[in-house]
Amino acid sequence: MKFGPVPPSQAEGAILAHSLELPGQKLRKGVVLNAEHVAAMQAAGLDSVIVARLSEDDLHEDAAAAQLAAALVPAPKGLRLTEAFTGRVNVLAEGPGVALLDEARLNAVNEVHPMITVATVPPYQQMGPRGMVATVKIISYGVPVADLERACALADSAISFAPPVLKTASLIVTEIPGGAGEKGVPAIAARLEALGVTLEQVVTVPHREGPLAQALQAAQGELKLILTGSATSDPMDVAPQAVRRAGGQIERFGMPVDPGNLLFLGSLGEASVIGLPGCARSPALNGADWVLSRVVCGVAVGAADIARMGVGGLLKEIPTRPMPRRGKS
Repeated sequence: MKFGPVPPSQAEGAILAHSLELPGQKLRKGVVLNAEHVAAMQAAGLDSVIVARLSEDDLHEDAAAAQLAAALVPAPKGLRLTEAFTGRVNVLAEGPGVALLDEARLNAVNEVHPMITVATVPPYQQMGPRGMVATVKIISYGVPVADLERACALADSAISFAPPVLKTASLIVTEIPGGAGEKGVPAIAARLEALGVTLEQVVTVPHREGPLAQALQAAQGELKLILTGSATSDPMDVAPQAVRRAGGQIERFGMPVDPGNLLFLGSLGEASVIGLPGCARSPALNGADWVLSRVVCGVAVGAADIARMGVGGLLKEIPTRPMPRRGKS
C-alpha cells in the first residue's frame, strides 16, 4: 500500500486518509475519491491531499475484516457478526452465555501483521444479549493478501460461545439464630435469570448436616445451590459434609478469588452442587459468578480450573470490610 500526499489531480481512485472540509461538503476519511471529489478539491485550491492507494497484493480493510471474522467464527452458534465498516467487524452475543476463546490461536493471529488485530473479552467471560465478545479491526486501509490468508488459517474457529444448558435451579438456605436468613435470595435469583435459569425452589433448613442433606436429596432443580447462614470455613464443615451425607462428593473447597474464597463445588447424582460464599448475597461480581456461569453453560470446571482463577482473581477491595485486606503501612 502506498501512503502519502499527492496532488488532487493524481488522487482519483485513491482512499482519502483524513477527512476534509470543503465548501458545501465534507469528505470523510476512507472514502474512495472520484472525479467529482477531485474537482471539488481543486476548486477549493488544495495543493495536495493525503491518500492511501492499495497495491495489487492488498485487500481493502472491510473485505479483510469480514474474511478474518468469518475464519474466527465459522459457525456462529450464539454469536452474530456485524457488517464490516471502516475495517471493523464486531462479534456479538445473541443471548446469555460464556465466551470461549482459543488464546494461543488469537495470539498467533495478532502476531501476523501489526495492522491485523483481534481484541476480545477475557476467556470465559459471561455475556448478555448483544454483548461484544470480540472486535476484528484492520487498522490500515488495506493489508497484504498473503498476511491476511495466514491470519485466517491461524484463526480457525478461535472464538465460540457456550449458551446455557441448564434451565432450573434450587437454592437451599441454612438458618442460624440471628443469621441473614433469606437475605440475598433476590441477588442470586437475578444472577440465574441473567443466565436464563429459573430459580424454581428456595428452601430454608436449620444449619445442620441432616436437614441440609435431606433438602439436597429432595431438591428438583438441575443445579443445586447452597447458601449457609454461617460461613463454610472448612472442607469438613456442615455444608460440604451434608453433600457427602446426601450421597454426593466435593470436587473443590475454596478458590483463589477474592471476594469468593469460601465457595465449594461438588456434585450429587447428575446435578452440580455449588456452595455459595456469603458475598453471593450481594449483586457485586465475585468468584461464584465465574463458577456459576460455566456450570450453567455446560463448560467443564474442576479443581484445576478453579485453582487457575487466582491470576486476575483479586476482584475488588471492599471499603467497609470489618477486617480490610490492606494492612497499615
